[in-house]
Amino acid sequence: MNKPPGFDLVARARALAPLIASEANEIERTRRLTAPVVSALIENGLYRALLPKSTGGAEAPIENFMQMQEEIAKADASTAWCLGQCAVCAMTAAYLDPETAREIFGPADGILAWGAIAHEARAVPGGYRISGRWDFASGSRQAKWLGAHVRIVEADGTPRRKPDGAPEVRTVLFPLSSATMYDVWDVIGLNGTGTDSYSVDDLFIPDRFAALRDDPAALREQGPLYKLPTYFAFSLGFAAVSLGVARATLDAATDLARGKASFGIKPMRDNNAVQGAIGRAEGDLRAARAYLYATAGEVWRDLPSGGLTGEHRIALRLASTWTIHRAASVVEAAYRMAGATAVFRANPFERRFRDMHAITQQIQARDTHYEDVGKAILSGGADTPLSTSQRA
Repeated sequence: MNKPPGFDLVARARALAPLIASEANEIERTRRLTAPVVSALIENGLYRALLPKSTGGAEAPIENFMQMQEEIAKADASTAWCLGQCAVCAMTAAYLDPETAREIFGPADGILAWGAIAHEARAVPGGYRISGRWDFASGSRQAKWLGAHVRIVEADGTPRRKPDGAPEVRTVLFPLSSATMYDVWDVIGLNGTGTDSYSVDDLFIPDRFAALRDDPAALREQGPLYKLPTYFAFSLGFAAVSLGVARATLDAATDLARGKASFGIKPMRDNNAVQGAIGRAEGDLRAARAYLYATAGEVWRDLPSGGLTGEHRIALRLASTWTIHRAASVVEAAYRMAGATAVFRANPFERRFRDMHAITQQIQARDTHYEDVGKAILSGGADTPLSTSQRA
């Protein structure tokens, strides 16, 4: 039986978990991935999970990418977050000419990271000029290249617009050495991601390094993966990270319950309240995982015959957001179940609790996504989420 493309990425991630877990304290302390972890991720090709095959990547099905993220997150959430960020950034290669894509991603350590959309790029002969500062660049401490999402203005300052009238936004790419980095990531959770800021001043970007990312008209790759916008690859990947964190936390609480007993108190494993809490949390986690993967699988099956529909977009947004929130509830239940044991840094609870609650603060988990879904349902239009009755 042939293994699906990307299958080995999951096995490699599982094999790397002990190394990553052993480095987790140092990752937390230094607020960056350690050299052994970065080297192992590079050597095993995990950063290249979503890179096109034409550029030396795995071009893995989205489900395999999600499973890879889960396995890494069980060992350390910060490592999984950085890996997921940079792996999705590599999908930009599908919108570049082959020579440019190879220049950036050809080397084994050709890693790209970027921050949030901000600022403008002014069109000049042969390219663009940009100045500005960008925040939230997860994975930038391992990157060789940085990106910036910028609105394009013409030489006279007039905003450039796409055929549908929307502002033209490009992702411009440049070597990390061209930027000034700012160590600003002093936070309560996902501390090891080193999600720093960076700036450039009047930097020239040649045309070929300014991608119309997620624009189907600019797409150069034909595989189904690249019919999935990077926004939704991020949301599925980060939801998978939340599942991995929840799985590891609940497993730790279960192991604790099997052996913990206080003087004069019934052992945890015999406590009816603990038994019920574990059962409910296990059901919540399994349900969330099944829902996320079922939605991703359904969309993936539809992609070869067309692009992402409005129905798909709403379905993915709901599944990703809801999964992150349910994973957080599982982590909270496991944390409470562990009692005073959970507050000690030496035990596997408090960092995962902090990491999970940092994940819930990210854009992929914001509550307004539910409003978008509700609006679509109430409108009864093309964006109504996937349902059993519709898909039968």
